[in-house]
Amino acid sequence: MRTLNHPTKEDISLSAVLYALSDNYRLEIVRRLAEQGELTCSGLALPAAKSTLSHHFKVLREAGLIYSRTEGRECYNSLRQQDLQERFPGLLAAVLESAEPL
Repeated sequence: MRTLNHPTKEDISLSAVLYALSDNYRLEIVRRLAEQGELTCSGLALPAAKSTLSHHFKVLREAGLIYSRTEGRECYNSLRQQDLQERFPGLLAAVLESAEPL
């Protein structure tokens, strides 16, 4: 089984978070995870190729915005709200408040 890399809370950088949130698809993924909680990759039902979505999940995971875990054939994703709030207080709330649905 492939191990997914997640930065520690202390290693989450503001520039990586802002870069990850600069893409509309990634921002939509974060918005949906914030609203609905943990979701599978397919549960997000975004209109994009699987390879494109995999890339977006990787960028979000490596930036420290989401936590991904595999269970069987499914990959579950959740937003690292607590870590982000502790690292950058109010940032995620401000971004999500101004984000419009894709």
